Amino acid sequence: MALLGSRRRRVIALPAGLALTASLGFLPGGAATAAPAVAASAAVAADGPKLSYVVNVESGRATAKAVKKAIAKAGGSIVIAYDQIGVIVVHSQNPEFAQKIRAVRGVESAGATRTAPIAPATDTSIGSERPLTPQEARSAAAKATGGQDPLEPLQWSLPAIKADKAHKRTLGSKKVTVAVIDTGVDDTHPDLAPNFDERASANCVTGKPVTKPGSWRPAPGESDHGTHVAGTIAAAKNGVGVTGVAPGVKVSGIKVSTSAGFFYTEAVVCGFVWAAEKGVEVTNNSYYTDPWLFACKNDPDQEALVESVKRATRYAERKGAVNVAAAGNDALDLAAEKLDDPTSPNDTTPVDRVVDPSECLDIPTQLPGVLTTSSTGAKGLKSSFSNYGDGVVDISAPGGDRTRYQKPDGPATDGRILSTSTDGGYVYMGGTSMATPHVAGVVALLKSQHPKASPAKLKALLAKQADDRACTNPYDIDGDGTVDAVCEGGKKKNGFYGSGVADALDAVRR
Repeated sequence: MALLGSRRRRVIALPAGLALTASLGFLPGGAATAAPAVAASAAVAADGPKLSYVVNVESGRATAKAVKKAIAKAGGSIVIAYDQIGVIVVHSQNPEFAQKIRAVRGVESAGATRTAPIAPATDTSIGSERPLTPQEARSAAAKATGGQDPLEPLQWSLPAIKADKAHKRTLGSKKVTVAVIDTGVDDTHPDLAPNFDERASANCVTGKPVTKPGSWRPAPGESDHGTHVAGTIAAAKNGVGVTGVAPGVKVSGIKVSTSAGFFYTEAVVCGFVWAAEKGVEVTNNSYYTDPWLFACKNDPDQEALVESVKRATRYAERKGAVNVAAAGNDALDLAAEKLDDPTSPNDTTPVDRVVDPSECLDIPTQLPGVLTTSSTGAKGLKSSFSNYGDGVVDISAPGGDRTRYQKPDGPATDGRILSTSTDGGYVYMGGTSMATPHVAGVVALLKSQHPKASPAKLKALLAKQADDRACTNPYDIDGDGTVDAVCEGGKKKNGFYGSGVADALDAVRR
């Protein structure tokens, strides 16, 4: 079964006519420190491509200070130091920078975050998606009943997780914010503006947060992926367009994607730390960290990337955030003994790798504590594209599928997820990218009901309340007589659906 699509954002693209985009105890004080660029010593090689690096420092103020001096001696300039977690973002043109800095006392690991030189991006492709047609909008509005927003009849995913029933009890609390760590969020959209949290928004693309008003928005021609995700979480119930899973909570935008669609480690680390410092309750992560589909801990560069993002996610959770992430759209069994990765590194020339999942992780989704989310379609089955894996997938939620595989009943006719787009529009997309915000929305409703609950408690409640979904075997989603995937596990916990499908109604019951 062939699959096409973006491997950076957790969105699937299909052929034309059916298209969809698819505790660490470090330095006290909790503040990141920026440092001016330090010129490389004349004795240090500086003739290589300019790359970005992360340097992971062992605990201790004196250690961090010594490492920062060593960075300059090795030909590096510090972009920002996240002293809270012991991660330093560095630029260098010394081809031996990583090797030299790893030998410095107090450095736990260090590595390049990319294989392509730092340069202005020129690719602004937004991928494939289908805009809502005027006819669909008129038809949906005519069928809206019982206080539904005009386009809600087309949102089959809301009743699939009982969000429509949950809304009759509560829409969620304005004291809860979900941070969308993504391609940016267009907060001018009429369905997002009422619930947007500017205070918790920023542009983290360079690895250093920028808070200039509007910096979190996608630029013209850039992807509307983050805007779509934000709408699924918290589009206001205001008589306009669509309705979010938690339409009474706040949503923020933390832009971490380059215009070419790359989510590099320094940006992702910045995103989690920013969210943590702003006290957000949930983070939504519908992407993987480039350029490695699976970052391998037996490689010194990739090991550093895993460690940096792990420190950042743990910090966010210690600060009170539940981190929700997409399982991915490659129809892979993430619990397999070996996996094929022909796409990495995706910013230069990929090589065909066979990786060991015990050593090579899809980050952030496979990091400890992060909720790995798989996708279901309109018929409640695992989406054809969704990754899976017994012991890997934690929870599932609607992310859509090819309509010919899983067609919704009732007014909705498209098997994908309808949500907000840039410039006030609405589009259909599908992928584990779309499943993840459904879960983030349910967690936001849980936090609204249990404001003093810890992330661990919220995750336990989410799993306990999820609707059990037994394995789907045999799984022949395209009906061609060939089994497309094998589900392992029992009714209450398995590789396709984890603990089950997220339940919004149970989330708002006391």
